[in-house]
Amino acid sequence: MDNVVLGRTGLEVSVAGLGCGGHSRLGQATGRSEAESVALVQRAVDLGVTYIDTARAYGTEEIVGTALQGRRDRVVLSTKAHPVGGDGPLSAAELRASVELSLRRLRTDVIDVFHLHGVGVESYPHCAEVLVPELVRLREEGHLRFLAASERFGADPGHEALGRAVDDGHFDVVMVGFNLLNPSARERVLPRTTAGDIGVEVMFAVRRALSRPDELRRVVAELVAEGRVPAGVLDPEDPLGFLIHDGGARSVVEAAYRFARHEPGCHVVLSGTGDPAHLEENIASINGPPLPEADRARLRSLFGHLDHLSGN
Repeated sequence: MDNVVLGRTGLEVSVAGLGCGGHSRLGQATGRSEAESVALVQRAVDLGVTYIDTARAYGTEEIVGTALQGRRDRVVLSTKAHPVGGDGPLSAAELRASVELSLRRLRTDVIDVFHLHGVGVESYPHCAEVLVPELVRLREEGHLRFLAASERFGADPGHEALGRAVDDGHFDVVMVGFNLLNPSARERVLPRTTAGDIGVEVMFAVRRALSRPDELRRVVAELVAEGRVPAGVLDPEDPLGFLIHDGGARSVVEAAYRFARHEPGCHVVLSGTGDPAHLEENIASINGPPLPEADRARLRSLFGHLDHLSGN
């Protein structure tokens, strides 16, 4: 497993992180038992994964807490709380209660990286003015170590809110949407996180459009119809087939993970699954070498200007 220092946190972490949400939620969304999900987390740790990312909203904190008994010192643990709930903006007291509940569910005394989850343009002022000061107090009390923010990539694929969060300097780590269909963070986020030595977790490296051939064909057809990608330059039946060749990638999924892993400024690439074999494949992909420069150049020319989709 390749490892990297997570920005100014100084934490050494694996480049492959286990995401405990997404469409799978450790298999809980696809019919796996709790015991199977616990075993998956433990398998990830055995394979060298040292970054585990969960959230209250995922419903997997208790699974992670069970899986890490006796292994807690081997991982950097990340969880989150939404800044807006069903009754409106989260209060400082509600945030504190959320952190305390996460600590109990995770069976730990301290959370290494705590995110404000899905920070949007509308919620950012409340985060900065009300919630960040409470997180600072919780950090001073020893309940968490580093402050973080994740973006609402589906609703804000151009990173407006995350850009503000990075510039304000409140956060030691950010979670950014980045993939070969929307690499806009390359220009809008990563130079600023690099300048601030902020740790970067990548989400959405692979989602539906890059893991399901029919969805990829649909997305690319729309891009061509909208004039965002020139007609005739891609095979409509296999739009990213040019990435699969000797010396290149073995699959689109592998190419997508390698694309994100080797982007300068990115530290941890998150991958979520409920299947052990799939987990091993994803970790191997993230640990693979950079894509050939000719392939990277073609991807830049095709999709480098896009900032409107997430790939979900």
